[in-house]
Amino acid sequence: MTSLAMRYSATIGLVLAAALAGFAQEPDTTIKVDVKLVNVFATVTDDRGAPAAGLKKENFQLREDGKEQKIAVFDKESALPLSIILAVDTSLSTRKDLPLELASARRFAHAILRPVDALSLYEFSEIVHEVTPFTADLQKIDRGIERVHHGAATALYDALFLAAQALEPRQGRKVLVVITDGGDTVSQVDYKEAVRAAQEAEAIVYSIIVVPIESSAGRDTGGEHALITLSSETGGRYFYATSVPQLDDAFKQISDELRTQYLLAYYPSQRLADSDFRRIEVTVSGVPVGTGYKVRHRTGYYTSKSK
Repeated sequence: MTSLAMRYSATIGLVLAAALAGFAQEPDTTIKVDVKLVNVFATVTDDRGAPAAGLKKENFQLREDGKEQKIAVFDKESALPLSIILAVDTSLSTRKDLPLELASARRFAHAILRPVDALSLYEFSEIVHEVTPFTADLQKIDRGIERVHHGAATALYDALFLAAQALEPRQGRKVLVVITDGGDTVSQVDYKEAVRAAQEAEAIVYSIIVVPIESSAGRDTGGEHALITLSSETGGRYFYATSVPQLDDAFKQISDELRTQYLLAYYPSQRLADSDFRRIEVTVSGVPVGTGYKVRHRTGYYTSKSK
C-alpha cells in the first residue's frame, strides 16, 4: 500500500470511529455520514487573470455548507492525468467557422496532451457522436478531426450530458471543452439535467462561445447564458471568440490553467443534511496584499445519484 493510500485508509478509520461514537451517544438520531473523499480542483488567478503558482496548503481554507473542513490531501496537479472531451458544435449555424475552429482545436490537442493524458473528440448537431474515443495518440485525433462533418440542428444539452457521463468513470482530472455558438434546438435533456451530470462527474467545463460579428446583435443568448453558468458551477471558465487569434488564445489560457491547478481533498465532517447537494467554498489567505487572487472551483457536489 502506498503512503498516500495509507493516509486515505487512516483518515477513513478516524471518520468511521467518530461516526460510531456518535451513534452510541445518540441512538435515536439519524445522522448521514459520508466518508467518501471529496476532490476539489481549484484554479487560482491574479488580478490580470494569470494562473497563480506556488501556493501552499496553509494558504487555502475550505468550507462545506459554511462549516470549516480539514484538507486531507493537498497537491499541485500538473502531473495528474487529464481526461479531456473536446465537443465541437457542427450544426448549420457553424458551417462558415467550423474549419477554423477545428484547426485551433487540433493545435490545442497537440499542445496539451502528454502520454498519461487522453482526449476524446465529440461532434454534435441534431445528434451527438463520439468521433474519437479517449486516446493520447495525436494521429488518431487528427484523423478524427478530419472526419468531422456538418449537421443541421443543435443538441447542446444532450452533448453536455453525454460527455459528462463518459467522463464520470475516468480517473484523474476530467475536463470538458465545448466549442459552440451557444444555441440549443433539439436536445432531449434539459439544462438542469446537464448541470447535474457535470457535477456528478466532477467535470470542469470550459466553454468557447464563437460569435460571428455580423450576426451577434440578433442571436439567441439563452444557450450562452447556460454555458456561462455551467462553466462557473464546475470551476471552469467561458470565453468569447470572434477570430482565430481569439480561439487560439482561449485554448492557450485553458492549457495554462490545467497545468497550474491545485487539488484540495477532504472527508466531509459528520452532520445532518437538509439537501443532497452540499455547497463548497474555497478561499485563500496569507498572500501578498494587492495580488487580487481569485479562486475558481466546483460549487458543490451531490450525495446521491440522479434517477
